[in-house]
Amino acid sequence: MEKPIYQTVLENILSALVNHPDEVKVQRIIDEMGVLLKVKLHPQDMGLVIGSKGVHINAIKTIVKAIGTKSHARVNIKIEEPTPLDKAIAQKTTKSSVLKSEEIIQDLKE
Repeated sequence: MEKPIYQTVLENILSALVNHPDEVKVQRIIDEMGVLLKVKLHPQDMGLVIGSKGVHINAIKTIVKAIGTKSHARVNIKIEEPTPLDKAIAQKTTKSSVLKSEEIIQDLKE
């Protein structure tokens, strides 16, 4: 089954915005209230997508809802919060990448 255009647009916008585009997952759920697009992101990308005071996510929602209206679909977007395990893994990978970059800088100084 082909993805609707509003889901494709959402995936493209999010992938272009985040640092980990391979971890952007959009799940579509249809019920009597309309269409719900559940977004799962890398924990480090949450701030990039939400933006300061929610400006980015509100703009994204406006665009996707407008495209959904053209397709006669009532579209809502929900960003799933990362679990504590996801946050811990993200922090561990960040710390290890910082350590690696510090080692590289130290090697360059020598």
